[in-house]
Amino acid sequence: MADVHLSAEQRRALGLLSSAPRGLTEITLLRLHDFTPELLTGLVHGGLAETTIGTTRAGGRTIHRTRVRITDAGRRAIEG
Repeated sequence: MADVHLSAEQRRALGLLSSAPRGLTEITLLRLHDFTPELLTGLVHGGLAETTIGTTRAGGRTIHRTRVRITDAGRRAIEG
């Protein structure tokens, strides 16, 4: 596997994701940790993270959420 050059923000995002076994919601990453949508999209397109879309029921409403998880390639990138 070729060396992956990560920016400090990419490394920070992957570090947070690596400490969350189920991943984190996109809203958490955007609002609480101040990552940009472009950064998250870049991690996903680069194969370093993946997304899953799910729904939750709360107060009689259905809420759609996107969860972001680190991939094995993402783990290797922050280890190397």
